[in-house]
Amino acid sequence: VQLQASGGGLVQAGDSLRLSCATSGDTFSDYSLGWFRQSPGKEREFVAAVSRSGNITYYGDFVKGRFTISRDNAKNTVYLQMNGLKPDDTAVYYCAADSYLIRRDGVVYESDFSSWGQGTLVTVSS
Repeated sequence: VQLQASGGGLVQAGDSLRLSCATSGDTFSDYSLGWFRQSPGKEREFVAAVSRSGNITYYGDFVKGRFTISRDNAKNTVYLQMNGLKPDDTAVYYCAADSYLIRRDGVVYESDFSSWGQGTLVTVSS
């Protein structure tokens, strides 16, 4: 499956932004999807993930109710709605896909996702 992330940009602290990740090449509903992010000088970290059915969602601890992941199987697209953005949310955001959604000891690992998009930059100014 191919993934194309979009929707990043420059916003102010407290603003909202919605990222999109369009997929192609395979049956969208066969894949669980996730969002990860990487800030300069930091390792890539898990943001959110959604199961194939959309019934199961997981979030990184830092999200604290500010972000919502959703999927539209009719549009082959997964979204990340981000509210209450903070300067610490500045990062390149990547979408990823895999056949299974796995969480081990409460952690979703990037190594469990086999397909990745190119990333979209989100910059939050203070």
